[in-house]
Amino acid sequence: MTIAVGDRIPEGTLTVFKEGIETVTSTDVLGQGKVVLFAVPGAFTPTCSNKHLPGYIQHMEDFRERGVKVACLSVNDAFVMHAWGESQGVPEDLVMLGDGNATFARALGLELDGTKNGMGIRAKRFAMYIEDGVVKVLNVEAPGEFRVSMAETVLAAIDA
Repeated sequence: MTIAVGDRIPEGTLTVFKEGIETVTSTDVLGQGKVVLFAVPGAFTPTCSNKHLPGYIQHMEDFRERGVKVACLSVNDAFVMHAWGESQGVPEDLVMLGDGNATFARALGLELDGTKNGMGIRAKRFAMYIEDGVVKVLNVEAPGEFRVSMAETVLAAIDA
C-alpha cells in the first residue's frame, strides 16, 4: 500500500555517511519538525544529477527560511550518496540518505522496478512534505516525468 497524505512515516532504517557509514531511523530524520523528503531513482543518473538534486541545492536557503529540513533518498549505499553529494556540492544540512536494499522505498509503497534496465528495485521519483512525522504533501512523478517533485513545486505547496 502506498503512503498517503495524513499517514505517518513508517519506521525504517537508513544510512548516512559521516566518519563512516552510520545507521539512522526514519523517525530520527523525518519524524520531528518540518521536513521535505525527495527521492531519486539513482545517484549520478542524468535527471537526478542535472536537475533534481541541483534544484534543492539552489533553494536550500528558501527551505531554511521556512524552517524546513531537506533530505534526499535513493536506493544506493551511503558511500555512493556521500560521493554524489560531494560531487554536487551538497550543503551539510541537506541529508543524503541511503536506502541500499530499497526497504524504506518499499515501506512507503514507492518502489520502482527497474530490473528490465538492469537497475534493480529503486525508489520512484517523488517529494513529500512532512510535519512531525505526518505526510502533508505527497507528489509522485509519473514515469519519465520531472515536474511535481521539483524544489519549486514543493516550496509552492508548503506556502499554499
